[in-house]
Amino acid sequence: MLGEFEHASILVLGSGTSVGVPMVGCRCKVCASDDLRDKRLRPSVLLRLGEHRVLIDTSPDFRYQALRFAIDRIDAILYTHSHADHILGLDDVRPFNFMQKREIPIYASAASLHVIRRTFQYVFDDSPSESSRPRLSLHCFEEEPIRIPGLALDILPVRAFHGKGLVYGFRFGDCAYMTDHSEIPLESLNLLSHLDVLFLDALRHNPHPTHSTVEASLKTVELLRPKRAFFTHISHDLLHASLEARLPPGVHLAYDGLEIPIGRSAAE
Repeated sequence: MLGEFEHASILVLGSGTSVGVPMVGCRCKVCASDDLRDKRLRPSVLLRLGEHRVLIDTSPDFRYQALRFAIDRIDAILYTHSHADHILGLDDVRPFNFMQKREIPIYASAASLHVIRRTFQYVFDDSPSESSRPRLSLHCFEEEPIRIPGLALDILPVRAFHGKGLVYGFRFGDCAYMTDHSEIPLESLNLLSHLDVLFLDALRHNPHPTHSTVEASLKTVELLRPKRAFFTHISHDLLHASLEARLPPGVHLAYDGLEIPIGRSAAE
């Protein structure tokens, strides 16, 4: 469990949508905001579990995220799904291969691994190359617990729907990260009870075919009653300061650079 780690936290690397905030060419109030919490990179979080670092998704902004937040180690990568805003930074793990002198295991569903193999065909091509390539070991999960070597914590994939597509969130101890979902089925809701921290997709107020809204995610929070809830995958329709002030106690908007102590660290 998380209490076994002397220090544990969730670091938000990106809390934005597939186009980020500000959106290219947009001059709306949110995109022009001076509030740094309204500057949202593509979605990703880093789990700091003692000495271990587990990355969830490699966004197109991963290189900048790694530099900005001084990430110096990646022990494993988990993928929620294979859309571009969640996988396209994969090539930028090469420096971690250089530093760590080993492969990095990645964990994804069979469908996501198929897309990753196709998108990064050069990585998995066995032919000789004069250029460096990411060194990765591929691990397929469906709904069984993920066991990362050396990490004394099972990570449970939690199935959800992203429109008609299938995505996975992850539960680790009494915390869970769910993003890019329009619906969480009942059997998955049952896996999200008794949580300290819950991340949920909350794109905007208006309905969207593939994403949860603020109002829908508030209903999920009311149903599951986590101690702390954080909304992510936030579009340029939501101004951080304005919405944060109206959210109920224990519910917050995530923002880039937010670090949330979990396990023993949360009580210190």
